[in-house]
Amino acid sequence: MSKQRIILVDDHEVVRLGLKSLLDRNPQFEVIGEAGTAKEALEKVSRLLPDVVLMDIRLPGSSGIEACEEITKNYPDIKVVMLTSYAEDEMLFSAIRAGASGYVLKQIGGEDLVRAIEQVGRGEAALDPAVTQRVFQEVRRAVKEEEASAFANLSQQEKHVLLLVSEGKTNREIAKNLFLGEGTVRNYVSSILSKLGVANRAEAAAYAVEHNLREYL
Repeated sequence: MSKQRIILVDDHEVVRLGLKSLLDRNPQFEVIGEAGTAKEALEKVSRLLPDVVLMDIRLPGSSGIEACEEITKNYPDIKVVMLTSYAEDEMLFSAIRAGASGYVLKQIGGEDLVRAIEQVGRGEAALDPAVTQRVFQEVRRAVKEEEASAFANLSQQEKHVLLLVSEGKTNREIAKNLFLGEGTVRNYVSSILSKLGVANRAEAAAYAVEHNLREYL
């Protein structure tokens, strides 16, 4: 089995020595280069074309995140694992947006770091357990925002009408339920279809279910 070729990027030589010592004990890894700055890292990557770059987020000059973005843009097959001393949300999501395949804290145990590198080598994502929950929370928040924005153009009454439409109610049943005239309900339904950009009640009902309308009433 071919070895994973790794470049280490950290501005502290002692850290690089420790990482190299750890990885050299694993026959599946080969440390082929080291760098102390983002600029040096980009030069080494372009020349050596590693499989994985293990890179500190905080580097002198350009940050590790900027270097990560440059690497993943120009060399999409190269995986970048970001190392950091602190579990900062802003850094975490910036690293993910930059294309990092892994995000681990420097306090991570040796076996866990090896496992993380193996994971990204297989094309999987590797997140330190200390930050995984935050990622899921952020994803859930983003989904909620997207769902809520799906109904941003509807008034509260239109949302109630749409909910009843999604339950298969007729205009007469909706009018009775909401104490409205049938003509008023027809106008609401027409407005809803127009605002949602759908052709008929069935499509409006499907839209309401897909975006969890009930949670926003």
